Parts: sequence; C-alpha cells; structure tokens
Amino acid sequence: MSLFQPIPNPAHSADSTRPLADRMRPRTLDEFVGQEHLTGPGKPLRVQIERDDTGSLIFWGPPGTGKTTLAKIIANMTKAEFIEFSAVLAGIKEIKQVMADAERARQYGTRTIVFIDEIHRFNKAQQDAFLPHVEKGNIRLIGATTENPSFEINSALLSRTRVYVLQPLTEDQIVALLRRALSDRERGLGELNVASDDVLKKIASYTSGDARSAYNVLEVAAGLAKSPPSRIERENGGATTREQPREITDDIVQTALQKRILLYDKTGEEHYNLISAVHKSVRNSDPDAALYWLGRMLEAGEDPLYIARRVVRMSVEDIGLADPNALSLCMAARDAVDFIGMPEGNLALAEAVVYLCAAPKSNALYTAYGNVQQDVEQTAADPVPLHLRNAPTSLMKNLGYGKGYQYAHDVEGKVANMECLPENLRGRVYYQPTNEGIEKRIRERLEEIKRKRLQSSPPGASPAGSPAAEPRSTDPSAK
Repeated sequence: MSLFQPIPNPAHSADSTRPLADRMRPRTLDEFVGQEHLTGPGKPLRVQIERDDTGSLIFWGPPGTGKTTLAKIIANMTKAEFIEFSAVLAGIKEIKQVMADAERARQYGTRTIVFIDEIHRFNKAQQDAFLPHVEKGNIRLIGATTENPSFEINSALLSRTRVYVLQPLTEDQIVALLRRALSDRERGLGELNVASDDVLKKIASYTSGDARSAYNVLEVAAGLAKSPPSRIERENGGATTREQPREITDDIVQTALQKRILLYDKTGEEHYNLISAVHKSVRNSDPDAALYWLGRMLEAGEDPLYIARRVVRMSVEDIGLADPNALSLCMAARDAVDFIGMPEGNLALAEAVVYLCAAPKSNALYTAYGNVQQDVEQTAADPVPLHLRNAPTSLMKNLGYGKGYQYAHDVEGKVANMECLPENLRGRVYYQPTNEGIEKRIRERLEEIKRKRLQSSPPGASPAGSPAAEPRSTDPSAK
C-alpha cells in the first residue's frame, strides 16, 4: 500500500460516500474560511503562496482549523506533487523511501511537498531523517501539529521551517461553513435540509471552533432528519414527487451532539493552558473565572487529583500566611476528592477554589523561599556558625562548638540578640510579610521581635544564670 496519495480531483469531489467534511474541503484560498491573519490579502502566508516561495512550514493549531486544507491548497497552487502520510503510521523505513522518491523526482524537475499530519508524534530519529532533504531542497516539508512546536519538534528541524499559528474558527465562521454545506448541491447536502441560524449557532458553539466536528454533527443531524416525501406536486398533467426540505431542529442537533466536544488533551498544551487560567484567576481573586476554567478541566475528563495538587500549590504560593487556613482547606478538598470520588468531588474542588479567590493574597513566603534558593545557588556555602552547633562531646566543646549560644527562654522577651545566619549573609532578610490578612499580625509580631532583639544582651554576653561558653542543658536541641 502506498504511503502517499494524490490530491483528490475536484471533479470527483461530490462522491457521497466521503464524509461531508472532506467533500466540503476548500479548494482555493478564496474558498478558505478563517485564518485571515495568515491568508488575507497581503498577509504573510498568502504572499508566500502567491510568490511560490513557501519553503518548509509548520502549521500549529487546534483540530479542524484548516491545517491539512492549507497544505493541499499550497500544493495545488504551486503545481507540486503532494505526498501525505501520518506520523502515527510511518516509520524510518517509509520516510527514507519517500525521501528517495522525492530526490529522484527533483532531478526530473518535479517538486514535492511532503505533508506530515501530527508531526509531533515523530521521535527525534524520525524527525532527523528529514533534515538533509529539507536542506538540499529535495522536498518542501509541511507539518501539522496540535502541540506546541517548541516542545515537540527538534530545534534543528524547527530552525529550517516557518511556524504559522492557526486559531480556532469563530462561531460566525463555523455558521457560514455550515450554511454553505446546506446549500451546495455538488458537494454538500444539496438543499435537502434546512436549519435556522440558532440551530447552526448551537452546533458552532458546541464544536469549539472545530470545522471538521461541526460538519460531522451537521451530517449526522441531516441523517436523523430524514423523512418520507411529504408533498406531491402536479406539473403539466404529470405527477412528480418532490421531497420537502427536511428541517434540522434543535432536538435533532442535541441528539446528534450527545455530549459537547471539548478541546482537551491531558498531556498536551491545552492541559497546561487551562490549569494556568485557573491559577491566574485565583491569584486575581476572580471566583467566576476560576470556577469556569475549573469546570472546563473537570468536564473534559481531567484527573481531579491533579487539579487538587495544583490547588494546594496555589494556597501556598498566592495566599501563604495571609490565611494559613487556606492550605488546610485545600488539603481537605484533596482528601474529599480521594474519598468520595467523582462527580461529587467536583464541589470540594470548587469550594477550595472559591475560598482561595476570596482569601487575602500574599506571595511573601513564595518570594522569600525563591530568594533563599538564589542565595544557596549563588553564594558560598559557609559553615554553620559555631554558636549554633551542638557540642555533645568534650572534643567538640574544646573546638568551640556551642560557644556564645544564647538560650532564648533564658533571655528577657524570649529573643536573643544572636546572629543565626552564616557570616557572609549576616543581616539578610528573606521573609517580608504584607499587610494582608493574618500576615499583618505576623509583620507586627516580627517588628516587635526585632525591637526585643536590639534590647537584649549583645552577642557573646552571658544571659542571667547561663554561662556563655556552653548551651543550657534545658535546650531541647542540645539533647
């Protein structure tokens, strides 16, 4: 079986056995709907196509936005041979064979466009197999991917291609395509069905900017709307039977849809985009947005424990000590999800997310620990000061371990004027609480501690009843 197939001849495009989405595939840029930022007059991709200077391309976008269609239009307009295969089925052997054929074809003046659907599924070795042929100009490579090329495509191959980002189609654009399919007698449904704009808008909204899915829903709905001939007209004395256009109703569409199509991949970029939207909505104290994005993830089938883990992270990163109860509540939500399962666990996550939105915000702890990490990485790892070290043996005492240590419980105010950081970081301040929530009280308490430290005995002095050279035996850390 050949790995490639020629572009379907438009003359045969009315084959009713093919899916409606394939029959209605645009054949020219003028028929193409959407992506005006790329294919509109004077826009970069259109200019390249018209100049026959496309080079190798990567089309990145959600399903049903026209990636394959654009590749076929480019091949038609540039009179190139079009070789199409899927990254799911092809291996190194097949790639090498296609490249060899393309190299021979080039010697006879034939240009070859190799279109790879789901190119992100190719491993590094498979992607590398294209490099020399792209560099030599044996082929023009067009890859289609739903995943971020920065993460999924080798940098060497990526540097030799131009990446174009395709956007989901708008509801109005989807409606226009569906209306075209209802009226097209050659490739579409041939005016055998009618549907109101409200019905078409419902299909468009439920298919989330995916034209292919919208066509599929319309085709199923048209099949469900089939009915026997309902009107007999008599013309010129002869009886003719004509089927009245069948109406595609809202109920029929609902049956065809069954369940809304949600663009989502638990391991893909949309997964990270949505959880990012939840987190940033929580940080901005927007419960409505946070609940919406949470619902998008849960209804698309995301692992609820993954969301629970991220919600716990939000509580410590963006609320922290401004409301310590936030962490407890999020941990309880995690346990509830694990205990009662889904879909009941949805409400536990929703409760946690709304609580986080309403809680006072502080990233003081997050910032403090980030600064600690930076100092650990960039400064010398000075030894622990002698006065902070325990001295369980005589040798360690003789070496000065514990000398100068001040036991806080023996100091007035319970705060000793003793440096606990290494010498190279003396006086460094990491945690700076805000005035939000409980952190306001923490800030006031730390200011009070600072005043007491300055009022206490200087380093090296012996607190009352405690020799300076040895730690108090009542210090639990010295045991």
